[in-house]
Amino acid sequence: MKHIRYNGKMQAAGNPFWASVSRAKYYAAFMLVLLMALGTSCKKAYLDVVPDNVSTIANAFASKTEAEKYLFTCYSYLPTDVDPTYNVGLSAGDEVFVLDPANHIRSTNVLRLVYGDQNTSDPIANFKDGTRDASANYKAIRDCNVFLENISDLSKVPDLDIDTRNRWIGEAQFLKAFYHFILFRAYGPIPVIDQNLPIDASIDQIRVKRQPVDSVVNYISNLLDAAAAKLPASITNSASELGRITKPIALSLKARLLTTAASPLFNGNSDYGSFTNKDGTQLFNSQYSVAKWQRAADACKAAIDLCTAQGIVLYTFPAGATTNTLSDTTKTQMSIRNAMSEPWNSELIWGLTAANNINYNSFLQSMAVGQFDFPNAVASKTANHPLLGPTLKMARTFYTRNGVPIDEDKTLDFSNIAALRTATHAERFYIKEGEITARLNYDREPRYYADMGFDRGVWYMANSPSKSDENTFWLMARGGETSQSSPVPVTGFYMKKDLNWHFDWNSVTYVPYPFPAMRLADLYLLYAEALNEAQGPVADVYTYVNKVRARAGLQTVQTSWSNFSTNPSKYTTQAGMRSIIQRERAIELCFEGQRYWDLIRWKTAGQELNANITGWTVSGQTADLYYREVSFLSRHFMVPRDYLWPIQENDLLVNQNLVQNPNW
Repeated sequence: MKHIRYNGKMQAAGNPFWASVSRAKYYAAFMLVLLMALGTSCKKAYLDVVPDNVSTIANAFASKTEAEKYLFTCYSYLPTDVDPTYNVGLSAGDEVFVLDPANHIRSTNVLRLVYGDQNTSDPIANFKDGTRDASANYKAIRDCNVFLENISDLSKVPDLDIDTRNRWIGEAQFLKAFYHFILFRAYGPIPVIDQNLPIDASIDQIRVKRQPVDSVVNYISNLLDAAAAKLPASITNSASELGRITKPIALSLKARLLTTAASPLFNGNSDYGSFTNKDGTQLFNSQYSVAKWQRAADACKAAIDLCTAQGIVLYTFPAGATTNTLSDTTKTQMSIRNAMSEPWNSELIWGLTAANNINYNSFLQSMAVGQFDFPNAVASKTANHPLLGPTLKMARTFYTRNGVPIDEDKTLDFSNIAALRTATHAERFYIKEGEITARLNYDREPRYYADMGFDRGVWYMANSPSKSDENTFWLMARGGETSQSSPVPVTGFYMKKDLNWHFDWNSVTYVPYPFPAMRLADLYLLYAEALNEAQGPVADVYTYVNKVRARAGLQTVQTSWSNFSTNPSKYTTQAGMRSIIQRERAIELCFEGQRYWDLIRWKTAGQELNANITGWTVSGQTADLYYREVSFLSRHFMVPRDYLWPIQENDLLVNQNLVQNPNW
């Protein structure tokens, strides 16, 4: 097997805002940013790094063309979330797991977080400095500040019209807010860098302090408001501007920010009641406020209303998308799958389009593609590295066909998930007819079959050998059964959802798509969550959860729980709806990088991430040997330490005003 390494992300220079530096060092660091730009390519397909063969700010803002290049440099720090070896939200949670003892992928990346390898000497995913698989967010903020300072000066960029100037200011303000948000989400109270320090700044000025959580949130929220006022409502030039920031994106990020700030980690968290700066400033407000939830709900609704006005709607598989004859069952599955992986579909609010996100998209898909078998054909080898497989816990998380959890359904028995059953003709659109597979794979909701690839499961693709979806591709995963040399996920499941349906198995060609930073279903569920916490299960809470469920082919929450759950009144209480909404988010947004950050802000990671990671015994060559649960890792999440990211020790030594996060 060929060893591959995805080490293509250039490590950023150090950041002068977290650590105390001399004036000369600050100037040198700033110039280094420009000099590095000259010899490196940008992360965006349409971006060139500013400036061209010059190293002075004056030249960078001498013309519209050069100024736009500097703006694109501000974009270039957007995270490479499409790559699982960079995406903390995907790889550090409990949805997926990869076993890579021979280090065929990489050893120094976020895949190691589940092993407890986070540390203070060289933190994994160092969001502030851009080391160990993260963007340099403070460096990004510095570049945004440089851009804003110069573009706001009407004497500069003389050929730039006022409307374009205002739009660019809005884009840079958004990016500056977003990079602060990434830092806030990971570290909690952070230094806010509203303006770059002057070259003659004193040492005391450079030794910045962390600001209280509420102050950080208000700063980011106000900056997003300022950005939204200047941004266009939509992109008109789709040929060259897809991925650039719009007003719906800004309002959606504000919704996510305020929902995060209202969540238990940051709202009334007594664990950090004594967490202060060295001057005694309290960094966490330990007083719970329901008003924060209402503020978040209002922000979510404002974002939804704007998205609706701009024609952003939940994606459904369109008629005419294929000439094949498809059942309603498969059409529903395609509506679910393509909501994530169909490029620029109707539901996407913000897609990440930096060059790394596009280039690494094939890597993500190669970690999801299955080994297909079908009449008179053999699929080609598809991957030469270990695959990222959904966990057995994730497989259990999906609902039954009745839209309730498998341990709540009073009409279906899932007490023995490994019990073997032979698929019938009625189940041919889910499981290969006549094949034997586990009870866990039967009687599940459409999202299970749309998102999860499993042994003997049907996997419809655009280039399926049959003109119908009956008995099309089906998945083989048992050890030694196939002549293919491609690996299988160690858990026995595949991330079907992450593979674009136009994948060509003959040429092993992947169709790239922008990784969804925000889509409408996510926003709907954020609104339902915030409103439920603010007011209890009022009508809109059900309405917006049920919109997501309807696209997924499920009955309403009220109908499903009333008729099929052992806890039929669960949806009538705030606590019950909280549990339902959290599970809906886990299912609807699986494999999109949201799960880990949800567990963190809910303060449930201590329960959910302290458990064994398990899957099936994929080496088993027969069904009875294959369907045996096996544990790969006993995971430990330390409470409250692991809820906040560690600051690198060296930064604390250099800047004595900084304080470490608790218990690190």
